[in-house]
Amino acid sequence: MALFSSVEEARQRLAATGYLVDEEIATIVFLAGALEKPVLLEGPAGTGKTELAKAVAQGAGAGLIRLQCYEGLDEARALYEWNYRKQLLRIQAARVAQDGPVDGDGAWQSLHDDIFSEEFLLPRPLLSSIRAGGPTVLLVDEVDKADVEVEGLLLEVLSDFQVTIPELGTIKATSRPFVVLTSNGTRELSEALKRRCLHAHVGYPSPARERAIVAERVPGIAEQLAADVVRAVRALRTLDLRKPPSVAETIDWARALRALGAAELSDAVATRTLGVVLKHEHDQAKAREHLRLDPIPEG
Repeated sequence: MALFSSVEEARQRLAATGYLVDEEIATIVFLAGALEKPVLLEGPAGTGKTELAKAVAQGAGAGLIRLQCYEGLDEARALYEWNYRKQLLRIQAARVAQDGPVDGDGAWQSLHDDIFSEEFLLPRPLLSSIRAGGPTVLLVDEVDKADVEVEGLLLEVLSDFQVTIPELGTIKATSRPFVVLTSNGTRELSEALKRRCLHAHVGYPSPARERAIVAERVPGIAEQLAADVVRAVRALRTLDLRKPPSVAETIDWARALRALGAAELSDAVATRTLGVVLKHEHDQAKAREHLRLDPIPEG
């Protein structure tokens, strides 16, 4: 689904949502819609991959349907399942109405057709995106966390944008959703899945772009303070940390400093607020050592 008419329109509309992109990402977003192909965003956690999908939906005025992947995700949770409790109640009601068991092939067939109807169907994200009538963005988030079998399911659905439900028949998309898949690289994705997608690597932004992001997301922050925060975060990312700070944590740090009324990122302020940007004690200790920050006062 072509949500944007040009690369420049994609860039401008994403910027209007507060999401700043470079020419490469704007081009991939435009082409994904123009070619009706999924786009696979790979890169470190916290670099804005999920937020990009949200910004595309907001910028294009489209609905957003999200499939959050995790280990153990199965077809029923990703595609569809039947409301078994409601089906059981319907069968029990039929027995009560007939004052006994449902006998006869004709009676059972009629009941079978009834309980396997739209009324008892529970669409999950993949089916919901196919049945959506208007502009829709389907976000398949952290696909690398799902089992390999889920990739096979995605290949089938994303190739033809249709789903076959044995009891109801084949449901085809009247309007193809704009599909965004994200991966943090916890495992290698199959070549078959990658072949079907346009690809973009979303890494940490340049210092200038990260300062612009902070200025956009933290209105009123002093230019020098924003620069100090970005410089400190980029220094932290060079350390061998368990969880390097993401762009989202850069923004959180800037917001925290603004809330404290800090005029600058002094060592004392950095020490007091390090827990905003680093979430593991080991990482905080390493940061204090390498950045020569004062230890947290006792008491």
